[in-house]
Amino acid sequence: MNTALIETCKTTCPYCGVGCGVQMPNDLSKVSGLESHPSNFGKLCVKGSSLHETISIQGRLLNPKLHGKETDWDSALDAVANKIQQVIKDHGPKAVAFYGSGQLLTEDYYVANKLMKGFLGSANMDTNSRLCMSSAVSAYKRAFGSDTVPICYEDIEATDLLILIGSNPAWAHPILYQRMVAAKKANPKLKIVVIDPRKTASCDIADLHLAIRSGSDAYLFNGLLAYLADNGHCDQDYIDQYTDGFDEAVKQAKSEAFVSKVSSAKG
Repeated sequence: MNTALIETCKTTCPYCGVGCGVQMPNDLSKVSGLESHPSNFGKLCVKGSSLHETISIQGRLLNPKLHGKETDWDSALDAVANKIQQVIKDHGPKAVAFYGSGQLLTEDYYVANKLMKGFLGSANMDTNSRLCMSSAVSAYKRAFGSDTVPICYEDIEATDLLILIGSNPAWAHPILYQRMVAAKKANPKLKIVVIDPRKTASCDIADLHLAIRSGSDAYLFNGLLAYLADNGHCDQDYIDQYTDGFDEAVKQAKSEAFVSKVSSAKG
């Protein structure tokens, strides 16, 4: 018996941001969830469970093609390099741009940036990662001082209030959603609030669905901040130790411009 075929490789699902652990045999015949992994505990969604179907060679481009005909790598790379040089000569380096995949590794980004900025002389390097997460990065840095998500999955089992804002994990992150469902079943005190103009599948487990008008979420959050401050529900010790400008934020939240619009936020 060839034992090499039954050895397994442990890795991470490359699709969504949940980061489920997966394992598959060397012959890539099937894929299964990694039960010891803290993100998914062996569970996989339909995309993760079909990983082995996407890594076969069928239908893949195995060799470079130039003008529709198969060619060698040196000729293909020369063609790309010559075309880039021609564009730079005719229109300048700013006429060249790279748009990278969100699946690239940090090292890949580094090399691509070196090529674009260090050798081609252009700053036109962008990726789907920035397009997808730029607003979240700005918010994290302004709110917490760092581009770091200040929570972990274990918080789902520990909390008594879970708020989903414009998120539909039932579709986008089904494994994480299953964890929410299990947490609610295990903890009857857990309340789930969905804030979303749409009634999504995630509303199935919600105790409250706030179907606010699109674009009115800032008014709702300012109204909540004003309410918490007025009713003494703010953690003053935390505020004093970790925040700046809190009093000014409360003052702005209570201003007539915001208060007058909070009631109109609900759709």
